[in-house]
Amino acid sequence: MNRPAPVEISCENMRFLVTHNPTSATLNEFPEELKKYGVMTLVRVCDATYDKAPVEKEGIHLLDWPFDDGAPPPNQIPGGCVAVPCVAGLGRAPVLIALALIEYGMKYKDAVQFIRQKRRGAFNSKQLDTNGHCCVQ
Repeated sequence: MNRPAPVEISCENMRFLVTHNPTSATLNEFPEELKKYGVMTLVRVCDATYDKAPVEKEGIHLLDWPFDDGAPPPNQIPGGCVAVPCVAGLGRAPVLIALALIEYGMKYKDAVQFIRQKRRGAFNSKQLDTNGHCCVQ
């Protein structure tokens, strides 16, 4: 599968990095990629499919918050630059970031549009209603 490159989404004092999940073949390079962006926290929103030790060895705090694609994410959202990988970085990760932006005061339509400008293909049909509204409104 050809996966999109990581993309940083910044708004005011919030920074996020949307990435795809690493594979066993790319896991050794993954922590270095995160460090390039100054990532201090990694939130896994998919089931754990890789060893967290290489990430934590680099001083990156890893949180496991798995939730089903199309479902709402957990209520907690950490601060700082947070990397949010999901399978392709197009569904669960953008929803989690949209929630943070909405909590910060951005309107949900603006949050969806803002993220889509940065991450082409973000949000899947399960996460938007028939009018294009995000499930996190």
